[in-house]
Amino acid sequence: MFHLSPLTRAVSAACVLMAANPALAQQHTPAPGEPLQLDRVTVTADALDRDDSRQSTVSTATKTNIDPRDVPQTVNTLEMSKSKVYGLNDLSVLLDGIPGVDTAYDTRGDGITLRGFSADSNDIYRDGIRNAGQFRRSTANVERIEILKGPASVLYGRGLGGGMVNLISKEASFDAFSSVSLRAGSWGNHGLTVDVNEILSDKLVVRLTADYEAAESFRRGIENRNRMISPSLRFDSGNGFSWLGQLTWDKIYRRPDRAPAFDALPAGVSARTAYAHPDDFIEDEMQAFRSVASYRFNPDWQLKWTAGWNRSSQNFDHLYAGSYCQPDGRLLSNNRACNTPGLMTFARAWQETSNQTHSHTLDLTGHFATGAIKHDLLLGLEWSDERRNPDLATSAANSDPALRYPHGIDPYNPIWIYPKSATGEAKTSNRHRAQSQALYLQDLISLGEAWKVLAGLRFDRFEFSSHNRINDKQRSYSGSTVSPRLGVVWQPSLSQSLYAAYSKNFAPYGGRGLMSVAVDESAVFDEEPQFSRQYEVGVKSDWMENRFSTQFSLYQLSLYNIRYRPDPENEPFVWAVRGSERSRGAEFSIAGKLVDGVYLRGGIGLLNAQIAEDVTQPEKEGNYKPGIARKTGNLFLRYAPPGPWYGEIGVTYRGPIWNNDLNTSQRPGYTRWDASMGWRFLPWTVTVAVTNLTNTDYWRSSSMPGAPRSLLLSMNYVF
Repeated sequence: MFHLSPLTRAVSAACVLMAANPALAQQHTPAPGEPLQLDRVTVTADALDRDDSRQSTVSTATKTNIDPRDVPQTVNTLEMSKSKVYGLNDLSVLLDGIPGVDTAYDTRGDGITLRGFSADSNDIYRDGIRNAGQFRRSTANVERIEILKGPASVLYGRGLGGGMVNLISKEASFDAFSSVSLRAGSWGNHGLTVDVNEILSDKLVVRLTADYEAAESFRRGIENRNRMISPSLRFDSGNGFSWLGQLTWDKIYRRPDRAPAFDALPAGVSARTAYAHPDDFIEDEMQAFRSVASYRFNPDWQLKWTAGWNRSSQNFDHLYAGSYCQPDGRLLSNNRACNTPGLMTFARAWQETSNQTHSHTLDLTGHFATGAIKHDLLLGLEWSDERRNPDLATSAANSDPALRYPHGIDPYNPIWIYPKSATGEAKTSNRHRAQSQALYLQDLISLGEAWKVLAGLRFDRFEFSSHNRINDKQRSYSGSTVSPRLGVVWQPSLSQSLYAAYSKNFAPYGGRGLMSVAVDESAVFDEEPQFSRQYEVGVKSDWMENRFSTQFSLYQLSLYNIRYRPDPENEPFVWAVRGSERSRGAEFSIAGKLVDGVYLRGGIGLLNAQIAEDVTQPEKEGNYKPGIARKTGNLFLRYAPPGPWYGEIGVTYRGPIWNNDLNTSQRPGYTRWDASMGWRFLPWTVTVAVTNLTNTDYWRSSSMPGAPRSLLLSMNYVF
């Protein structure tokens, strides 16, 4: 059964905007010295909802706009318009089903894993600028998402090796459309997006994107409200100089869903039952500014300076880790005393934290030839300063009775009677900082018509420091490393591109996941980073006169130099290699037009992520890493014949997952069907989308069930 909310008062505001005269869609960026021609063009039927989801260029893999066929590494691109019709804004849900990508519900973060290795804290970027930290990222102003698979240190510095996710924002453009979008659907979901792109002159264009969304949940008592505004301005002098400035503000308020694990609840509890206290909350806020100034000396050489600043904060106060005390006095999860038979008791946590990044990148790009050999060169300098400032109190860490909710509630009918008690002062208050400087060089070398070589090298200097404000102790760690990359591309025809590549990644102490350095006097740390190396071969193909494209790759990715102290009491400063973790897999993706009116997009990934060696616990060797599915994939078939009507149906699959590294507990996989149908008679587009069409019961993670069948109605107006 569908639950549709009424359209909000935002409808009236949208109608005013919809009454405006359709504007001109602008195109063609002038060459240096060429005046900009503002020609009237026809708004095509896919202005907001492109049927063919392929991108002609990608930028994340090389920091330059390049044909995907020239990149000797797997890159997946997610166009947001396809997912927005289903009401998907959560980053982890958006990436669900992409080959080699695992997503899991995490109240505090995005829960993303690439090729078997976490990307949640270090390896998510916004417009090429690191967006580190533990918080939930909004996608309200994201135009597309590029996922680079495997090590990316040669261009971006430290990382955990599985790859990187780059959120690419909507920005002022001389060829962008304006639009208004209104949506409403199940569980009280309603929202409005206004996106106005206005050309002020042949040199200046501005854009303002704003979004509001609110929704309840199929889980009782859970809700969220998202607000975003992003103004941007682009100036093009016409004689080589251009500048883009953009400010983005996002704020997400939510009542968190910190449910117990699916195997820690008493029998018969509905998956729609949640246990959030009425006073629980989490607020994620992001403020980001970027400035991109470039000067083109001539058609071949350009200098670009990118300055970025972002501050992402997360404040929360919630109960968590419910423990059920059975009527006979036995505890289902043994982390607290069983003193309330038949009821559930909870711990409490609150935190105020901020993550701030300030960076500058100077890139020189150029094209030149040495005889018959052509070069596309990138030379870059980078400086960054990152800070993480958490203040935290939690009953799990300090057993403070004031932080608990000891009264207990009935798990079958959770009714909260007592308020949460006062929390007092923070028990943890740290100030973490990371600074780095880097020099990198990349060259795409064309050896005739068929052969290309992509070679890159980066040198990093880094320093991490932490200050515990409670005991006033502080320590730091510094070092340097070199990251290489080498790929060979063979293109025997214009439609086929075969490649083999090697790349290496580094994760220094203090920069593995959430950056921090142990400050206790007895604490020591290994002086070498952990490293990842990847070997990958693949083929990228265009078929039937470029009607559709495929991408296939085989890879082996290893994390090594994982270290430990064999005898910490007698020899605390002696380190040895504990072992390594390894993932091997195959990925295939397809996108484009099969026949007239029929479009396809999707892919499948096969992955074995295993503990290759562990001298401390040999019994784990050969086991699969927890939380990683061996099979992931999705496939969407879209039918868009001539005329106003179109529709699509798609399936998302995720295989079974081990819950622990001893491989003794496994969570089943799931298959979810989604479908949509639309009518477009420009400037109007109306779409009805159904998620989980068959109303399948499944679990996104060990503590979060998947949403049941839900519906979203969206209306777009292009002008």
